Amino acid sequence: MNNQKLILFFVFIFSTFMLFDAWQRDQKPNTSVASVAIAGKSSPASSNAEIPTPQKDVSNSNTQSAPVGLVPASNNESKISAIQNGGETIKVETDILLAEISTMGGDIRHLEFKNHKGTDDKSKNFVLFRSGGNELYVSQSGLIGKDLPNHRARYTSQSLVYRLTNDQKTLEIKLESPESNGIKVNQVYKFSRGSYVIDVGYEIENNSTQAFQPHAYFQLVRDKTPPEGESAMLPTYTGLAVYTQQDKFKKVSFENVDGDKLSFNKSIIDHGWVAIIQHYFVSAFLPPEKMRREFYTKKLGPELYSAGTILTGQTIEPGKKAFIGSPLYAGPSDSKLLEKLAPGFELVVDFGILTVIAVPLFMVLTWIHGWVGNWGIAIILLTVLLKAMFFPLQQASYRAMAKMKKITPKMQQIKERYADDRQRQQKAIMELYQKEKVNPMAGCLPILVQMPVFISLYWTILAAVELRHAPFYGWITDLSAKDPFYILPILMGASMIIQTKLNPEPPDPLQAKMMKIMPIAFSIFFFFFPSGLVLYWLVNNVLSILQQWQINRVLDQENESPGAKA
Repeated sequence: MNNQKLILFFVFIFSTFMLFDAWQRDQKPNTSVASVAIAGKSSPASSNAEIPTPQKDVSNSNTQSAPVGLVPASNNESKISAIQNGGETIKVETDILLAEISTMGGDIRHLEFKNHKGTDDKSKNFVLFRSGGNELYVSQSGLIGKDLPNHRARYTSQSLVYRLTNDQKTLEIKLESPESNGIKVNQVYKFSRGSYVIDVGYEIENNSTQAFQPHAYFQLVRDKTPPEGESAMLPTYTGLAVYTQQDKFKKVSFENVDGDKLSFNKSIIDHGWVAIIQHYFVSAFLPPEKMRREFYTKKLGPELYSAGTILTGQTIEPGKKAFIGSPLYAGPSDSKLLEKLAPGFELVVDFGILTVIAVPLFMVLTWIHGWVGNWGIAIILLTVLLKAMFFPLQQASYRAMAKMKKITPKMQQIKERYADDRQRQQKAIMELYQKEKVNPMAGCLPILVQMPVFISLYWTILAAVELRHAPFYGWITDLSAKDPFYILPILMGASMIIQTKLNPEPPDPLQAKMMKIMPIAFSIFFFFFPSGLVLYWLVNNVLSILQQWQINRVLDQENESPGAKA
């Protein structure tokens, strides 16, 4: 009975992860890649480009003539030829960032991180924004209205190279546009030392004779190309996201944008942010609180999407100047850092359906890491801590399992004696349980207790950017990646075999064969899991083996002692 439940439990684990995989595939965008483009200077669509339009109740004379709707780029137009048409490239370097800004539209078309290495090639920096080859992921912005500069305007810059020196805390890049109808606009980028936040905005000078209320849009444009190194066995979410106080955190998949099945707040509000999420990294525009805004998502072309916000600035009287802008965060999904930047921003770190368990686990894991300085050691110590926490419960359960093993021969005799009478057989087995004071269900309890912890730790290791490329020892150079030599999964399989030997063997030959196959099957299954998770499971198994062995030894001594009780 106990082993039947154990087998069902393992089947349940396998089914859970298969369902999890299916759910993730349903939540993540389609990973097919197609050739898509943005309308460029020479594109027929460039005159009616993908410029967002604010709602009517915030429109004014300067915004009424903004293009309505969008014209997708031609399927035959390549991304790279469209994105590179016209303009010069401004190279920016800070202590942690390398960026490239185009004078055509002022887009950030390349952004890489010095402190994070590439997924496939660790000798190179990780690149988030890119506009070459078959991939497109850029940041764009502009003002809405006739003759006002948008992300199709041509700017000029005093220099094409900017570098944050050791004595500087901030670095400012100013792009100038020609004055039009008495409105003078400069686009401004401000980089700060040690920060992934880039301030993006517009200095506006009203030299006309009429008051002017600016409306600016800030958008992220990305195609559906999967992030570098994404695994089919461990799919993660790549897509859009919006946060408002009313609707809280909302994922907006590419498929939902295709089908216009959007559920976020589209009204004019004074809070919230819009983002594009991928594994370990996020980009988001985080407008200042209390500033009027509205959010939008659009399909710009075949497998090309934008997510952005339209900001409403203060009215600028003739002869006056004003600034309208939004900070752009583009960097790692570090929950501690994100929660300081904007309300709910830490929610982009997806700890799964058991967040209530995963978050405290990660906090404890981080605390332990602060002491030992190695994430692998921290995982081992966390495993020991969890094992100690559940020790009383597991102690009673393992004693029940050990007793089950002792009475297995008697159970086999009963089954042979009443082979033709199933009802009498079950009654005799229940009487044996009562006589020996054995609970056949107790043996499964410690494993069932571990189930939510296992799933939570899975999400933690999968989602926490802190564990990305975190080394352990020897051949384990990345705890967030699979074991390159499959040594940990093989050791885990061996530990499962030892555990099987310590437990009572099922009287049913078919069940006995399944118990022998399970360690091999799960070892192969764990070949594709992050090595940090396999390390946790291996250490847990080793501790369980030691605990079960000690309990078996104590029970043997009790049975050998005169007058010992069963």
